[in-house]
Amino acid sequence: MNHSAPRLLLAAGAIMALGLTACTSGSSESAAAGATAAGDSGCADVVATAQKDVDAASKSDTLWNGPTTGPKAAAGKTLVYVAQSMTNPGVAGVAKGLQEAAAAIGWNVKVIDGLGTPAGIQSAFSQALTTKPDGIVIGGFDPKTTAAQVAEANAANIPLAAWQALSTPGPSTDPLLFTNITTKVEDVAKISADYVIAKSNGNAGVVIFTDSSIPFAEGKSQMIKKELETCSGIKVLEYDNVPLSDVSARMPQEVSSLLSKHNEAWTYSVAINDVYYENAAAALRAGGVKAGGGPFNVGAGDGDSSALQRIKADEYQAATVPSPLKSEGWQIVDELNRAFNNEPASGYVPQIHVSTKENTTATDAWDPVGYQDAYRTIWGK
Repeated sequence: MNHSAPRLLLAAGAIMALGLTACTSGSSESAAAGATAAGDSGCADVVATAQKDVDAASKSDTLWNGPTTGPKAAAGKTLVYVAQSMTNPGVAGVAKGLQEAAAAIGWNVKVIDGLGTPAGIQSAFSQALTTKPDGIVIGGFDPKTTAAQVAEANAANIPLAAWQALSTPGPSTDPLLFTNITTKVEDVAKISADYVIAKSNGNAGVVIFTDSSIPFAEGKSQMIKKELETCSGIKVLEYDNVPLSDVSARMPQEVSSLLSKHNEAWTYSVAINDVYYENAAAALRAGGVKAGGGPFNVGAGDGDSSALQRIKADEYQAATVPSPLKSEGWQIVDELNRAFNNEPASGYVPQIHVSTKENTTATDAWDPVGYQDAYRTIWGK
């Protein structure tokens, strides 16, 4: 893959359709030379460290390093998964893992879709409370947006386990959560930025896609920006705020505008979620960008199956830092089983991985090897 090859000039039809402005560029040899120079002047150490970290995180067949001991399965529990939006592939992927784990331990799970809006999520959480479940799972939204419902669950002694609800993993006292299951956001942000630094040899023009309305997402994207700026040859061209709820409607025009404004200076993207690239492909194609060419798109989560399929096929995504979605669903069940048995949370934090074309799997998912057997052994199942 030639990361410094110039982008093709826009076709006349694409110009008319998208209102883009084409411009000429230098040779690929001069671009490559620029990348080498950037790596050799002021950024060589950063590039070397980034490459070492990316290589370590890209290893295949990563073994389970989570809990191996805990309480046996509590009997006959019912959980409700309040989903931020089941159109969010990460949220849906965790739901699938949760359902598989519940079947393995002998519990029931109901999924209520919040439809991606504050009002919808509040309504879904209220519906969950009316069913009087044994436990509730907060699926990918900020608990502060449902403060009244969280307080009601706390008052009823219903344990709350969350997935990517807060920026830090583990138990929380404000809001009161038994645990929050997530990779360390600072590690995800750093490795996604390091991928860009390493693969560009320290010479890239980067667009960051974020959702500033979500504190977790805004914090992640600010960390990405900070890490990119540790290399003097990396230029952040745009910090583009596109709310997740608007991605499908806004991304085509956003991409068209960015191509028109930056053209070949735009060589990499980093987004807080892979879903941004699902909605960018048509505009990139219409703008004269060949699949497998720059801008090389990197996801800082969640690594759902559609993202891994795009990466495998070189379809406008180069890499992602996936959450181990299914094993996180299993972890939610294990954590709530600990709550039901009056034991503390496990303290386990899912490991960091980088998925690329070279290490994608036939299942279009990434999870550490052996997690299901480990949890079944703990539960006595």
